[in-house]
Amino acid sequence: MELTKIGAIRGGEVFDGTGFAPRDLYLAGGRIVAEADEADGEALDATGCYVIPGLVDIHFHGSAGADISDGDLAGLHKMGAYEASRGVTAMCPATMTLPPDVLLQAAETAAAYVPAENEADLVGINMEGPYISPGKVGAQNPEHVRVPDVAEFRRLQEASGGLFKLVDLAPEEPGADEFIDELGDDVLISVAHTSTDYDTAAEAFDRGARHLTHLYNAMPGMHHRNPGPIPAAAERDDVTAEIIADGVHIHPSMVRLAFNLFGDDRMILVSDTLRAAGLADGVYDLGGQDVTVKGPVATIDNGALAGSVSDLMRCFHVAVQQMDIPLVSAVKAATANPARAIGLEGEYGTLAAGAVADAVLLDRDTLELRAVVLRGRAL
Repeated sequence: MELTKIGAIRGGEVFDGTGFAPRDLYLAGGRIVAEADEADGEALDATGCYVIPGLVDIHFHGSAGADISDGDLAGLHKMGAYEASRGVTAMCPATMTLPPDVLLQAAETAAAYVPAENEADLVGINMEGPYISPGKVGAQNPEHVRVPDVAEFRRLQEASGGLFKLVDLAPEEPGADEFIDELGDDVLISVAHTSTDYDTAAEAFDRGARHLTHLYNAMPGMHHRNPGPIPAAAERDDVTAEIIADGVHIHPSMVRLAFNLFGDDRMILVSDTLRAAGLADGVYDLGGQDVTVKGPVATIDNGALAGSVSDLMRCFHVAVQQMDIPLVSAVKAATANPARAIGLEGEYGTLAAGAVADAVLLDRDTLELRAVVLRGRAL
């Protein structure tokens, strides 16, 4: 069934990047346009709703039973449909710590993805492993951890058609400095799954790392005599930090602290969801390891948390309604900030003229999802 083309979203309070104001939004040709006479399509009533940009998730592994690391094109389409249905209109799924041939297949498959009308755009790939610390693997498979390898990354980047937007590494590991020096201008390098101290992290940021993966998780905590990587990142205006606000990974007070430390222009909400997102409790695969899902909690056999089953829209709700993150801050952290971090500012995560016509309507009283407009068409 062909989706309805939308030319105007009327009667809502539209997010402008810093707040909300009542106005109409106009769309044509899959883009947001400035004037009513440019609009092309039917009107969508947004009375009683906030109108925000489509969400941008730069760190999740899968959903609806699929995972990017499967290297399965049908699975990517399942993910795209599920994410779009939940208001995530741009997705940058993350690969795991896996053998080179598995990562290569995932890269080649991602390059072949063309979204159907009801599926989110695949705007990038997040290479979460394998360049991580053997002592901070979390739910990654320790058998495939290896030192940063510029040549391997470039092979994968070529196979993906340039889709890798973010790559994780532990800066204390051999070869990390050289990797950052070589690739810091080409891809967003994130400090992740690390045992690093403050000085080593600060050096990584000086060299060109610009991001911190799932803040607090799989890294040393803050201590007044051994501060670790978090203060090293917070002290720099050019470093962003992502956080999983699913209500399981991090106490609400620590989420609030993170927003206070980094400011709401540098915080990014991510879901870190697994293939189990949108499915019932059970046992699922993640990078070759079994993950047991019970309610909102996913664990591997040793009891360690293994990502999330709460999609980004759910994390957004939790951040605002249970963690007291201001609505404007949460919208920025789920839209404009992630888009900017991976080089897509002005294209996604905004309702400014010229951007892709992705919009989400949220009930003003409950923040429940009321409608999704994807590339100018109503789901």
